[in-house]
Amino acid sequence: MSVFVSVKNLVKNYGDFCAVDNLSFSVEKGEIFGLLGPNGAGKSTTINVITTLDGCTKGTVEIGGMDIEKHRTEVKRLIGVVPQDIAVYPFLSAIENVRFFASLYGIKGKQLEEAAKEALEFTGLADKAGMKPKHMSGGMKRRLNIACGIAHSPKLIIMDEPTVGVDAQSREHILDFIKILRDRGATVIYTSHYMNEVEQLCDRIAIIDRGRLVACGTGQELVSLVTEYKSFKLKTKIPADFDEKQFIKNTVSLPTVHAVAVNGDVITIETTLECSDFSDILEHIRKFRLPVISVVSQIPDLDSVFLTLTGHEMR
Repeated sequence: MSVFVSVKNLVKNYGDFCAVDNLSFSVEKGEIFGLLGPNGAGKSTTINVITTLDGCTKGTVEIGGMDIEKHRTEVKRLIGVVPQDIAVYPFLSAIENVRFFASLYGIKGKQLEEAAKEALEFTGLADKAGMKPKHMSGGMKRRLNIACGIAHSPKLIIMDEPTVGVDAQSREHILDFIKILRDRGATVIYTSHYMNEVEQLCDRIAIIDRGRLVACGTGQELVSLVTEYKSFKLKTKIPADFDEKQFIKNTVSLPTVHAVAVNGDVITIETTLECSDFSDILEHIRKFRLPVISVVSQIPDLDSVFLTLTGHEMR
């Protein structure tokens, strides 16, 4: 992959307040990149600079190899924005809304009509083309918001909390749309307070706090910053002649096992994060005539990583 978005030493001051403090990260072409941070971390300011809505105090941002200050017009054509707030006109129909926003990028005539219809088709709103947003459900409005942001076929799509306030079914539809956009070649910068979405969607994740980059990497790379291990809780039935000390000694000697604890009929085995195959450990356990009733994996999730790295819960 090649870098499509490059943010280097970005600083944004509002008077004496520093909203973004020497922030640097890059987004690969064709990836879904999560941008996370607690309230007031500088996410919105960073997005405003990337989308050319606001200038920066210092630093550079390049999109598609173009500096956003020197090539502002060309860069704007590459970007599609799906804002957190519903940004459609309530008294225009769905297709009229999409036509209007696509026309802002210079699309006209037959191309405009085809682009609008394709965007509605993509978001599952083709049969609602004549409906006005004021008569739509929350999930439908969210999908129309996406249609308006992608009708001009942007190379970079900024999605700011696109699933806020929608039902579970609409959320799954929206997440599927985002994956398809990525598969079609778009680069996506995604913000959300729903950590399960971020874990499900994003190829890499950047966590920022107080305007600074705290960490950046894949989900597993971020987990490895806060712990070296994961654990498995195994429910079994301990026989009367079970030699607990020998079992623990032998199990700890396995290459991927770090620690073992036996508490009644529950055995907790701590392994390295890299351990992806538990079958060898299960086979070892069966040699001690221990039936395996259930196994539950306990791996630190993105919520706990976020809390550890920033000291804040995501909210």
